[in-house]
Amino acid sequence: MINDVITPEFDENGRPLRRIRSFVRRQGRLTKGQQQALDQLWPVLGVEYQPEPIDLPQLFGREAPTVLEIGFGMGASLVAMASSNPQQNFLGIEVHAPGVGACLSAAEEVGVNNLRVMCHDAVEVLEKMIPDHSLRMVQLFFPDPWHKARHNKRRIVQGPFAELVMRKLKLGGVFHMATDWEQYAEHMLEVMSSIAGYKNLSEEGNYVPRPESRPLTKFEQRGQRLGHGVWDLMFERVK
Repeated sequence: MINDVITPEFDENGRPLRRIRSFVRRQGRLTKGQQQALDQLWPVLGVEYQPEPIDLPQLFGREAPTVLEIGFGMGASLVAMASSNPQQNFLGIEVHAPGVGACLSAAEEVGVNNLRVMCHDAVEVLEKMIPDHSLRMVQLFFPDPWHKARHNKRRIVQGPFAELVMRKLKLGGVFHMATDWEQYAEHMLEVMSSIAGYKNLSEEGNYVPRPESRPLTKFEQRGQRLGHGVWDLMFERVK
């Protein structure tokens, strides 16, 4: 696995360009099991970043609806979804190596073969690697809310990003977001509602009940016990 999640960019004078990123890369220590999974399973299930479109049917060895998940954490819910939906392909992106290792280990444990993982900046992957009109769903669950006002610009859900996601979705494809931070949910709703080409799948024009397709995580179960809310948003590409 190439351990570089951001492609360096330079101006005409060779000076590095700084882009606003929605993540801070924390290089947590890999457990022995996570390292072993990376060593053994990355060559099978891992996908290296390349600045050119990939052939999704070739990558998965078949034609099937493809779901892209951005920021899968330790991968438990992603592996559960892949295991429960063998008729679909799942591509997960995560910038933290321990999470990638944990996901690979879990995938091997349950024997899924419809899952591939990447360790790179999701925006670059969408821009360069994912063909337009190729995805059935894009999932973004519990992204960093960047709750301080001065950091709001680092939130991944912004107008240009939502438009980028829409280009990658097939007509009828869905962008599914979830957050446990109410102010971020309101921000997501405002951004998504401002973009022509999306239809909010909420009957009330705001949030949808958690669909069965999104597994209930331990983190979310703990939040429920503490009285914390979770907001799901689902927007369909209609143009």
